Amino acid sequence: MKAGKFAILAVAAISLAFGARQAVAAQCGSSSAGYNAWKQEFVQEARAQGVGERGISALMDAHYNQPTINADRGMKSFHLSLDAFMAKRGGSIIASRGRKLKQANAGLFAEIEQRYGVPAGPLIAIWGMETGFGSQRGNQNMVSAVSTLAYDCRRPALFTDQLYAALKLIDRGTFSAATVASMHGEVGQTQFMPKTVLEYGVGNLETSSGALMSTANYLRAHGWQPGAGYQPGEPNFAAIEAWNAASVYQQAIAIIGAKIDGGDR
Repeated sequence: MKAGKFAILAVAAISLAFGARQAVAAQCGSSSAGYNAWKQEFVQEARAQGVGERGISALMDAHYNQPTINADRGMKSFHLSLDAFMAKRGGSIIASRGRKLKQANAGLFAEIEQRYGVPAGPLIAIWGMETGFGSQRGNQNMVSAVSTLAYDCRRPALFTDQLYAALKLIDRGTFSAATVASMHGEVGQTQFMPKTVLEYGVGNLETSSGALMSTANYLRAHGWQPGAGYQPGEPNFAAIEAWNAASVYQQAIAIIGAKIDGGDR
């Protein structure tokens, strides 16, 4: 068979396969009306992705999470100026308390920096920004939140991957059907999405040590260079950019981190 003809047949086969996948894809929606039917359809996709019965059972017990949709439609703080964002999120308070936490947990932060190359400042800044140092971790059911966003027509592809990860983590026993999360399904003291837990989680993210080590592991995997700076324009700022896409958030982490580290990074 000539190469050209083989290429045409290959393209046709790919097109048919893609069309077949599209045909069986669960139908997204913009209200609760189609959610239960979507779950029934999505089960087949989940099984094809290797999700087991424990994960499937958790999905079938999930409900349409209206608070998640409300929060997703109402995200406005990332559109603030940097000064307004810092004031709203309590940047000076995070920095002040962060310096005390760095001192009180010097051994832990020394171990993390030795293992992952990430200093205390940005880790504590993320910890404080995400959950107020573990005090505010949400009150939503993780599977309900993530499945609602996977069903919603705004960003189904993004959250479908998150849902697969959440269900696989339930299969493994890392999470359960009752796991509590924040509005978009974030879990733990530094608010990892399920796929991020699957890829970078180290230990129990509900503990400060597990969450901080996991965050350092994530930053290292995204190019963190030991000893290099992390302010805008410096080598490690790209790793902070990978953590969160909002410019004001990125700058806030860099500023707060430097205040915690004493301006020496």
